[in-house]
Amino acid sequence: MKSVVNSQGDPGDAGPGSDLHLELSDGPGGRRGALTRALRDAVRTGRLAPGTRLPPYRSLAADLGLARNTVAEAYAELVAEGWLTARQGSGTRVAHRAEPPGAGRRRGPATSPRPRRPAYDLVQGTPDAAAFPRTAWLASARRALTAAPNEAFGPGDPRGRVELRRALADYLARARGVRADPGRIVICPGFAGALRLLGRVLDGTIAVESYGLGFHRSLLTAAGLATVTLPIDERGARVEELTASEATAVLLTAAHQFPTGGPLDPGRRAAAVDWARATGGVVLEDDYDGEFRYDRKPVGALQGLDPERVVYIGSASKSLSPALRLGWMVLPGHLVDAVLEAKGERESWSSALDQLTLADFIASGAYDRHVRRMRRHYRRRRDELVAALALRAPHVRVTGIAAGLHAVLELPPGTERTVVRAAAWQGVAVEGLSLYRHGEAAGVPGDGLVVGYGTPPEHAFAGALEALCEALPPAPEERSDPGLVQSV
Repeated sequence: MKSVVNSQGDPGDAGPGSDLHLELSDGPGGRRGALTRALRDAVRTGRLAPGTRLPPYRSLAADLGLARNTVAEAYAELVAEGWLTARQGSGTRVAHRAEPPGAGRRRGPATSPRPRRPAYDLVQGTPDAAAFPRTAWLASARRALTAAPNEAFGPGDPRGRVELRRALADYLARARGVRADPGRIVICPGFAGALRLLGRVLDGTIAVESYGLGFHRSLLTAAGLATVTLPIDERGARVEELTASEATAVLLTAAHQFPTGGPLDPGRRAAAVDWARATGGVVLEDDYDGEFRYDRKPVGALQGLDPERVVYIGSASKSLSPALRLGWMVLPGHLVDAVLEAKGERESWSSALDQLTLADFIASGAYDRHVRRMRRHYRRRRDELVAALALRAPHVRVTGIAAGLHAVLELPPGTERTVVRAAAWQGVAVEGLSLYRHGEAAGVPGDGLVVGYGTPPEHAFAGALEALCEALPPAPEERSDPGLVQSV
């Protein structure tokens, strides 16, 4: 007969390992044998990890209805076999040498060589995680919790904490030229969360730029929206093609086209708003890294041209960390109620405590200081990337470097896949430009690398650039020089 027991231990012994689930089955050795087998199996399968503290044998005996000596003898047997260790003052623990199957080195037939695991991450999309302002954030969290009203710990407002909406209204107006009212701001879990909500509110067809994140397009189609693509060129999305399309909305990265890097031409910015006014359409503005610009004047938000036709969407993912899952929408008045209804139950809301902390972080000036510091940090990295290319691969043209956290390296036609594979052999994770192409889009370089320079830790950045340069194709004259051909 099988007995299933959950051992809780004595209240005074509540520590690591004091909650233990065991299955005791009939077999040789009676109850002691059953306990020994159950513990041995739990260690062997990895359910009890090395170092786990087991309940005191008195507590386990009481929970299992066994004599204390029975449990003590089972522990002693497993200690003798090497499954457990026992030390005075430390209790009985799972031995560190007791590894579950497969934890050790695998043996098998020889396989063909593979590229080594990437040592350097140059994939776009994330900031320097080591640069998160922990001390300042902790100070804001303490102040925010101290000052928080009691109702902040209740269900809350689906729009988000009013403290954060007020802080964002002031900051976005000052830093991004957004015409914002706290009543029209809705807090959401990042840009993707905003897009999911809008996908449930909008209907019809939405136009997307011919280069962008496929994930975003998938979110829109999953919500039942049809999509059409807008070609891009050196002036950004060709928004004049909206007039001939069936689109009722358009998603634009106006300040810094993703991933090619340029701002939307001023004339096209105005044309996008004019189209929305004339047709009753909506512009969704993805301002994903608007804080980071280096060699040009700040490009204000498109929303400032017409707050009633543009939905401004921003987040803390690039400026602080994607781990915060904090984003915001500044909505036209006619969309506020519909978005709040779509947001629904509070389980999908962002943490009120994180919202209060970010509100203090912005209001205290810590956010401005952090952004200025990171702007210098990323500009220096951008400059190091450009300098390394000028020295090691001057034939490779780099674009999209006036702002943001990534650059595009243009490659000769037909070489992108080869270079991405070569980078993997050098231990570099990097993505090709074609990964972001929607369908048969045209108008920008066909082959290229999208190099994110925000992610690598400081100590690894120089090595990442060195390895990247090793993977780039040689100059045309080098490729065609017969003297450089080596026998294999």
